[in-house]
Amino acid sequence: MEIQTVKKMEKEAIKSSSFDFFRLGIALFFMTAVLTYSFVSTGGVPNNVFLAIAALFGAYMAMNIGANDVANNVGPAVGSKALTMGGAIVIAAIFEAAGALIAGGDVVKTIKKGIIDISAFGSNTDSFIWAMMSALLAAAAWLNFATMSKAPVSTTHSIVGGVMGAGIAAAGFSIVAWGTMGKIAASWVISPVLGGIIAAAFLFAIKKTIVFREDKIEAASKWVPIFVAIMSWAFVTYLTLKGLKKVWPSIVDVLAFLPDTKKPTFVVAALFGLVVAALVYFLVKKTVARKAAGMKNDRESINLLFTVPLIFAAALLSFAHGANDVANAIGPLAAINDAVISGGISTKAGIPLWVMAVGAVGIAVGLALYGPKLIRTVGSEITELDQMRAFSVAMAASITVIIASQLGLPVSSTHIAVGGIFGVGFLREYLDSTDLKEEIAHDREIIDDEKKQLKAYNAELEKLDAKEKKGKADYERIVDLYKMIDEEEKLIKTAKKQLKSAEKVQYVKRDAVKKIIAAWVITVPAAAILSAGIYFMIRGILL
Repeated sequence: MEIQTVKKMEKEAIKSSSFDFFRLGIALFFMTAVLTYSFVSTGGVPNNVFLAIAALFGAYMAMNIGANDVANNVGPAVGSKALTMGGAIVIAAIFEAAGALIAGGDVVKTIKKGIIDISAFGSNTDSFIWAMMSALLAAAAWLNFATMSKAPVSTTHSIVGGVMGAGIAAAGFSIVAWGTMGKIAASWVISPVLGGIIAAAFLFAIKKTIVFREDKIEAASKWVPIFVAIMSWAFVTYLTLKGLKKVWPSIVDVLAFLPDTKKPTFVVAALFGLVVAALVYFLVKKTVARKAAGMKNDRESINLLFTVPLIFAAALLSFAHGANDVANAIGPLAAINDAVISGGISTKAGIPLWVMAVGAVGIAVGLALYGPKLIRTVGSEITELDQMRAFSVAMAASITVIIASQLGLPVSSTHIAVGGIFGVGFLREYLDSTDLKEEIAHDREIIDDEKKQLKAYNAELEKLDAKEKKGKADYERIVDLYKMIDEEEKLIKTAKKQLKSAEKVQYVKRDAVKKIIAAWVITVPAAAILSAGIYFMIRGILL
């Protein structure tokens, strides 16, 4: 048997290592293709070697964004079993790439979030190129490490840390906009807390209006269309504000009745959302009414009604993420491309199609190859999710961004999504705490009663042992007492185990929470230190 077990282990190890080599081979092929294309297509340009290496780093960064950050969009849907892992990867890859290519814009800010003063580089184009290369490589390496550690971190914070570290290495601490960095630090608290509160509020509302009702089917027929309509409003508003802002001028040219603004206003986005929400409400109401006839009056049936909305949520979140976070991979690369081609430094840079494709395809490749690890972490290793809980997390992801953007608060999509998962888990603990308290109190009563009985048996035994002349009845009673004492001790031991088990019931895994929060806090400084080290290494080699 042992030999067969060892052989099975060897076979599994060989199979696993073969798959790892396959994934690595695909990743290296993609990066090599990007490097080759960049070098060949800019053959007549001075310093095109720097651009080719930067393109390689950009491809590496894009893959790491796909491996780490995309899990927040589809993880809850997979964890709740609304989507299979394969289905989630296909949907996310398509919509991430579509978001990047369709709504990623044709111009990006070269310095993400304005965290360093670009004028500090002066006319030293080489130093600027080295700094951007260092930022890309450092951010990608940190994301790679975080993914291996199964810690979902913010890719925006990773590139912010990389740019800050390289900027400090190139021009000193005065180059950093510390006010902006303070806002980013504030987002470590604001994002998860807001996401957690909103997700918990929606889950509580669903429970109160549907799950806790005696006739769940009737309640679902009334409330599910309302919740899905709210989700539709939130996502259309969110997508208009965040996903279409870079191509808004083109949309205004086509739809002349829209206000002529550089980016969509909240009022316009909210009106778009309202129109879609009204259509969705009537559509979902008819669908739920049709399904209600054959449904059981239980929680599982209600959960199924949230499956399709969750799939749409995963797709829309992926589209918005691709439109926004592709800049984390291609922003510095576009800056380097602009600096190499023009020989100067600018605050904004045009994005050639090949640079956008590096970001879009890289995210999809990274997701397909290495995304499942983080998808499992987000979907099932923090707390148990069902469709209702996952729906609440998706709602939090869209509504928190809308609220934060209107209040000017800095937020991270990663922190919001994971905070939402924390929120629904802690709400479950709170709601179940009443039953747990009753169970704990009952176990303690049992232990107290058994201890009193045990004390009485021991006292009687001591009294009989002290008796000088014992009759047959005394000896029989002593034997019985020993048996009863043994049984009481076993009962007390069992009750203590049950009490300990009841006291330890936690729906949110504390170890996962601690690890993730620690990763969030050290992301910016870790990427900054790594970036500064890479910058000095590049400078030492080239000077």
